[in-house]
Parts: sequence; structure tokens; C-alpha cells
Amino acid sequence: MRFLVDNALPPRLARLLAEAGYDATHVRDYGIQSANDDLVLARALLEDRIVVSADTDFGTLLAGMEASRPSFILFRDSEFVTAEDFATILLRNLATLRPDLESGCVAVFRAGRLRVRKLPIAPAVPSERNTAVDPSQQMCYAVHNERRALTVLFRAKMGT
Repeated sequence: MRFLVDNALPPRLARLLAEAGYDATHVRDYGIQSANDDLVLARALLEDRIVVSADTDFGTLLAGMEASRPSFILFRDSEFVTAEDFATILLRNLATLRPDLESGCVAVFRAGRLRVRKLPIAPAVPSERNTAVDPSQQMCYAVHNERRALTVLFRAKMGT
């Protein structure tokens, strides 16, 4: 599994994950620590990384885009203070989380509990344009469009 640790968490978390054998990097490694969350999501999507953050905005963006990728791990527990705290709880749960993370999910650590929600997060009311399309075709179309849109956004913001 590959991880992109957001600026809301310490860079040392990425190093601890790497020491545990995972491909992990921090947004500072790319110089995008001040970038908008959509650019961080685009980078994660392009590199097939899982976003790790304490910023709830990523979940909101994924839900708003009805995106199936990238997976997102959110820490919402005030007991986690150091990079070691985050790494310990994450590493302890990665074996259980792996299938969900690989298929696309939002995983939330909060108050000593773990909640997992599969992506895409469907809107409360389905749109009319989606009702006549086979769900498997709809998923392929959505994944293709979100990857293309995020790639364009990423390249535009990075000047490539």
C-alpha cells in the first residue's frame, strides 16, 4: 500500500510508515504542503496513494465528486498527538483495513473506534442522469471521468 500524508499530520508519520515497509510520503516531500486539498487528492490518485490526514475536507471532496478513489484515512481522535501515536494505531489496523482501502473507502479513527465507509459515497437523492445507466457502466464512467479531471487539475496546478 502507498500513502500520502497530508500537512495536517507530522512528516515523521510518513517516515514511520516507510520504516514499517510501506511506500509513504508527506506532502512536504512534493512541496505541496500549502496546496488546496483537491491538488493533494489529485496527486494521491495519480500515484495510487491513500490519503492520510486529520482534515475532514478530503471526505467532503470525495463525497461531492462521488469519487471511488483515492481511499482516505481520517484521524479524529484528540488522544493522538505524536507521529508515533498515529503510526501505532494505523499499523495495528492496516491488515483489517487493507481490502477496503484497496477497493476505495473512507476510514475514520475517532474516540477509540474505527468506522469504514465504502466509496463512492452516493448522494442522498440520485440524479436523473444516473438512473438509466447500468451500475457497472456508471462506475467505470465515474472512475474514468474523475481520474481525467484530477489529472487535468494536477497538471494545471503543477504547470506541466
